[in-house]
Amino acid sequence: MEERYNPGAIEAKWQSHWQQGKVFKVQEDLSLPKYYVLEMFPYPSGRIHMGHVRNYSIGDVVARFKRMQGFNVLHPMGWDAFGMPAENAAIQHGIHPAGWTRQNIDHMRSQLQKMGLAYDWEREFATCDVDYYKWEQLIFLDMLERGLAYKKNSSVNWCPKCKTVLANEQVEDGCCWRCDDVVTQKDLEQWFFKITDYAEELLDWTERLPGWPERVLTMQRNWIGRSTGCEIEFPVKGGDTRIRVFTTRPDTLCGATFMSLAPEHPLALSLTRAERRAEVDAFIEKVRRQDKNQRSGEDFEKEGVFTGSFCLNPLTGREMPIYLANFVLMEYGTGAVMAVPTHDQRDFEFARKYDLPLVVVIQPEGETLHPETMEQAWVGEGGLVNSGDFDGLPNEEGKEKIAESLEAQGLGKKTVNYRLRDWGVSRQRYWGTPIPIIYCDDCGAVPVPRSDLPVVLPTDVAFSGEGGTPLASSAAFLVVDCPRCGKPGRRETDTFDTFVESSWYFLRYACPRHETAPLNREAAEYWLPVDQYIGGIEHAVMHLLYARFFTKVLRDLGMIDLDEPFQNLLTQGMVCMETLSCPEHGWLYPEEVRDGTCSKCGRAASLGRNEKMSKSKKNVIDPDALISRYGADTARLFILFAAPPEKDLEWSDQAVEGCYRFLNRVWRAVHDNLDGIRSAEIPRSAEGAARDLRRITHRTIRKVTEDIDGRFSFNTAIAAIMELVNAIYTFADKDGSPGVLREALEAVVRLLAPFVPHLSEELWTQMGHEGGIEAQGWPSWDEAALAQDEITIVVQVNGKVRGKIEVPAAAGEDEIRRQALDSPNVSRFLEGATLRKVIVVPGRLVNVVAN
Repeated sequence: MEERYNPGAIEAKWQSHWQQGKVFKVQEDLSLPKYYVLEMFPYPSGRIHMGHVRNYSIGDVVARFKRMQGFNVLHPMGWDAFGMPAENAAIQHGIHPAGWTRQNIDHMRSQLQKMGLAYDWEREFATCDVDYYKWEQLIFLDMLERGLAYKKNSSVNWCPKCKTVLANEQVEDGCCWRCDDVVTQKDLEQWFFKITDYAEELLDWTERLPGWPERVLTMQRNWIGRSTGCEIEFPVKGGDTRIRVFTTRPDTLCGATFMSLAPEHPLALSLTRAERRAEVDAFIEKVRRQDKNQRSGEDFEKEGVFTGSFCLNPLTGREMPIYLANFVLMEYGTGAVMAVPTHDQRDFEFARKYDLPLVVVIQPEGETLHPETMEQAWVGEGGLVNSGDFDGLPNEEGKEKIAESLEAQGLGKKTVNYRLRDWGVSRQRYWGTPIPIIYCDDCGAVPVPRSDLPVVLPTDVAFSGEGGTPLASSAAFLVVDCPRCGKPGRRETDTFDTFVESSWYFLRYACPRHETAPLNREAAEYWLPVDQYIGGIEHAVMHLLYARFFTKVLRDLGMIDLDEPFQNLLTQGMVCMETLSCPEHGWLYPEEVRDGTCSKCGRAASLGRNEKMSKSKKNVIDPDALISRYGADTARLFILFAAPPEKDLEWSDQAVEGCYRFLNRVWRAVHDNLDGIRSAEIPRSAEGAARDLRRITHRTIRKVTEDIDGRFSFNTAIAAIMELVNAIYTFADKDGSPGVLREALEAVVRLLAPFVPHLSEELWTQMGHEGGIEAQGWPSWDEAALAQDEITIVVQVNGKVRGKIEVPAAAGEDEIRRQALDSPNVSRFLEGATLRKVIVVPGRLVNVVAN
């Protein structure tokens, strides 16, 4: 038996035991309540980081706690394995993405196992496994049949030199990240999922997810962006063309003085007069090079160009010049904006810049706005003016009246609009799921027959980084006969967006080896929904929204009876650390600084602010090094104790040391008393110091249970266990009842089991127990042990603490008041004063008011 705490030996022993015994393997069991806890699965980058350690430690506490409570716990792990980094590695280092990915998975799996995480590794899969993505291809074909998948032209980032589409993150300051050539916008045919068909249901369910953070739900509501308004038709002067606009402000229609179109609008060129064409073409080309997210920003410079054409305001008949404007995007609304410069700030700035007319149509109460003196748009409420028959109406009432008038004239209609746009799933890269489509000159786009699935990603591709997608270089993949007519065809060379894989992986974990369908309905309905999902706030919109959409699609395809995938959601905070830098060598790793100086040159290192751990700024801690030095249990304990899970965590070497010292203290507390407690009987009652220790023990059990279960207050739970350990040391020094001491020590070890499982298992075994600590179950508290014969009450005089009194727990207010006033220290502060009031807060406080 080890006499000293040796985390390396202990952790290796128990990890081997868990792995060989398949301790965490689970299957459906209707006799047990199920619990499905899941952390967002990682991209196999090659190494885990402290963000991973935090995320997975949180999930592991929940999994182990629920298992000890008697739940049948599903806690799986896998790999979000497709994506751009693997392809970039292939280009830069000459290694195939498959080999790079598999190497990384093997290394990261080993790292996660060293953390002692309670995963059912038999359910592990990677999304690049053919046995996974073949079902994704089948789901796509089902969606295609239902009209939920379709193809259309869409604007993409295009590098003319590399001849390839770039993801947004590959565009740096408007240039290609690889060749530094200017990126343009190009129209290409792309595949889309019709998520807009589910916009209303996705929005509606945000009101029925009480276990989700309100912040996340708000972000999703804003992303879906439901707006009630009016579609209005603006006739183009001199022709039959009409420009369709959606607006939430029909009350301002009479103040519309010009029209703004997105440069990508399909009417942009057809509305451009010949004499304006050169200037319009130059403007469109300029906008093609601008980042779309920046274009819609408030601080982005508003620019535009006149097309030479006019449209007519349907209410006033005013001729409105038609401009192309860089702040208008096709992705929002209809790509056309009726510009009301007096009542919209962007329109106001644009109108001032290009000397366009302003007409006030809403006057605030008690004021009179004049266009020539306005310094900004008025966006508040007021009465309608310059609006014909609608003058004098409050503008909110005017919205309804004007919309009704437009409907009656056939010039518009009341409608609901969504900011949400259909999900573009095409990616022009190799390392992804092949889209199961074959193109035929005669038959067009033909779905791959289901019997021919999977369409397997080929391995004979070249990675030069130029010339478009590498899939086009594989003749064996590309050339194929048309399934309909038998003539030569070609496969789709786009692959799916990796968000597709992560939109249903949590469902497949319920039945990862099922061979006849994407899901085993019986298994999926036993395990789903996920009871607790854990991940970063950065996935609040895209991943979580797509996962919700996919779940509803699979429900409607008859694969599962489930409306929402995640019952409860926890978004953990970031792990932050101070940055270090050197004037000569820039950012420094912590280990590159010794005694405040750069180890490379000896110059003084500068200490920066706490920021999210980042490889680029080198303010990172290697989890392997941490585990090697202190053990996985210390790493887990620190990451769970340093801050509540939802808050950012600031790294502290001193706090890590403190957690390690605490675990050593727990080890000694057990070993110092081992001989005395092994055969001791745990009493049902006790007196004196033993009674006090029992009370603290059971109070701690209750607090830790309540702090973990649903609250995730791991830091306060651990703090309570630390207080119990302090009480054990005090009690042991007094030499009390060995049975009470045994009860307290066993409680510490069991309560620590979800946090530091290796140490807990080892100590539990050394205390003489068999069968593993989880088999013992979660401890329960005894209400009788919590009862106190006497309680301590604080006494204040005029709001300041002047003493404490011990009174019987059952004492009434009169008795408490009498003892408080008789307390010597309190009496001293009342000498010569007039007693005004005595306020008794039962069980807590007496406040004496005197002057």
